[in-house]
Amino acid sequence: MTQHHRSSPLSAILLAVFGVALVFIGAFFMFLRPPLLPEDMRFIGVSLEQLQAALPRMASWLLRVFQVLGGYAAASGILTVTIAATSFRRHERMAFVSVLAAGVASIGWMAVVNFIIGSDFRWALLAVAVLWAASVCIFVVELRQAAARAGGTG
Repeated sequence: MTQHHRSSPLSAILLAVFGVALVFIGAFFMFLRPPLLPEDMRFIGVSLEQLQAALPRMASWLLRVFQVLGGYAAASGILTVTIAATSFRRHERMAFVSVLAAGVASIGWMAVVNFIIGSDFRWALLAVAVLWAASVCIFVVELRQAAARAGGTG
């Protein structure tokens, strides 16, 4: 049996790269992110010493919260890579709807909130969000081109 190799469309490649970025974000939250960053303390408006005196277990609780958040981000990245390699690559409309909704709810909202709070990571997160948005936009272009080639109105 001969298997035809079809290269992946650009939209699927960008989505897969976005998924890998989510895995790295998740790994950062699980293994590297301290419970409180300097930007957290600036936003809260108290010193680390004041916070620790008032809430001595806050840092250990936040560490666990960020580990869980990181696990979800990594899982989302793994699923995103899988969608990119399968249904998104085949230009299935339901994959598009899912990727659009999931991206708005995750990286889109994360980028917005990080700008609202003045995060030091806002520009890096915006870059990741732009990667997701580019994959979605290019998907639409590819779908329309395929419809035009097929003689449809897509």
